[in-house]
Amino acid sequence: MTSLGPTRPRMIGADQARSRAANRRWWDADADDYHAEHGAFLGDADFVWCPENLREADARLLGEVEGRRVLEVGCGSAPCARWLRARGADVVAFDLSAGMLRHARDAADRTGVAVPLVQADVCELPFTDAAFDLAFSAFGAIPFVADSAGALREVARVLRPGGRWVFSVTHPMRWMFPDDPGPRGLTVIQSYFDRSPYVEVDQDGVPAYVEHHRTLGDRVRELRAAGFVLDDVVEPEWPEGFEGRWGQWSPERGEIFPGTAIFCCHLPG
Repeated sequence: MTSLGPTRPRMIGADQARSRAANRRWWDADADDYHAEHGAFLGDADFVWCPENLREADARLLGEVEGRRVLEVGCGSAPCARWLRARGADVVAFDLSAGMLRHARDAADRTGVAVPLVQADVCELPFTDAAFDLAFSAFGAIPFVADSAGALREVARVLRPGGRWVFSVTHPMRWMFPDDPGPRGLTVIQSYFDRSPYVEVDQDGVPAYVEHHRTLGDRVRELRAAGFVLDDVVEPEWPEGFEGRWGQWSPERGEIFPGTAIFCCHLPG
């Protein structure tokens, strides 16, 4: 894929259309480098919830999956979907990025485990109402949309009554700190309540990457407004002896404060 070239942060707004266009460009261009760096950790058919190395095989946050109709939101190369398919789930996976879906097809060829793949925006899902029993996302889609409340309404729309929705995102408190895994990343530099998006622009000043911050309370209110019941918020602790690093995630930071929040929800039956 064509490189975006150097990008730089810029304090500008980013509505839903601008966020969608920027992030599609970013993940299409970055898909190869992303998998070169993180592919071994993610695996071809494994289900890792977060950089803290929490796996669904141990956490079982989705509950029983055999025979369930499951939607993966923001699937990337879809290793989680293939892991679930191998355990008897009927899985559909979607992502905004064609580059990421190309890696998903390549991994399906390597493993022999294929799931239906769809290119789609979480705010405009191409699925009928009440089509799925479960939906989940491991750091996909939700942090990258301006209209996160609308995204949650769409997920609720395609779930059946009683359906379960579990998603992991960067822990909201991390917004206060620099995106740095070392000592610099332990000092607060901005307000937790500053909801201005993080935007990087290309050499022409066009947004190339956008990420949106929501406080813990924002997430709870958006979930409730979409009709979900919040069952739990899991904040994985850094595993003892684990030396893995992923971007801003590191043992130095993970031993002091959380890096991931996993929201476990369901629709009333």
